[in-house]
Amino acid sequence: MRTRRTRLLAATGLALAALALTACEDGTGARDEGASKPATTTTTPTQTQTQTPSAEKPAGGATAEPGTTPNSTSDSSASTGGSTSDSSSDASRVLCNGSNTKVTAQPVSRPLNHMLITVKNTGSKTCDLTYFPVLRFDEMQWVPQGAEATQPQAVVTLAPGESGYAGVLLAAADGSGDGGTTGHKLTIAFQGTTPNSSGGASATPSLPAKGVYYDSSLTVTYWQQNMDDAINY
Repeated sequence: MRTRRTRLLAATGLALAALALTACEDGTGARDEGASKPATTTTTPTQTQTQTPSAEKPAGGATAEPGTTPNSTSDSSASTGGSTSDSSSDASRVLCNGSNTKVTAQPVSRPLNHMLITVKNTGSKTCDLTYFPVLRFDEMQWVPQGAEATQPQAVVTLAPGESGYAGVLLAAADGSGDGGTTGHKLTIAFQGTTPNSSGGASATPSLPAKGVYYDSSLTVTYWQQNMDDAINY
């Protein structure tokens, strides 16, 4: 059972790692503070899914090959994140990504070793934030985990001008994490309507000039409608 589960998680880890690498290298462009919109066509979700992800934190210094990532199942009768939506509104809804949002990433003083990611819908259509952001500092080769306990009851939906959030635990407060290093560039990939699929253009929000320290404890929440839910997980 352990071997079978390890192989399954490894396969999913490769998929998320590929998504992170593709977002960084596919030339679609990104949007950060003040950056112009890349000419990327967004994908309009035409059906909805139910996800039942499970995630385990990687061992210190884990790479994308043996890394563990969420597993999930889909059902066309329910929307991503476990909510039910009206299919008649699908034509006016798109996926949130780097081409129709402004993305910022800001370390916060409390809680310790946390960072807040904010995504503001700058487009003219309602957009959906699915699952959790896929983070990649510099050229890291492993995939940070999505904290299963933070999965919302419904997919996070942003009307034009509204914002959604994700919290990032950068490093263990008790020093139990290993492989600590400082990142100077952050790429955020957006997932599509199925787990580990591409949701469109990535974003590269600015980081502080001194960079951001992180270790093997690096974990991200699912997208949240409320800022407090993103930070205080």
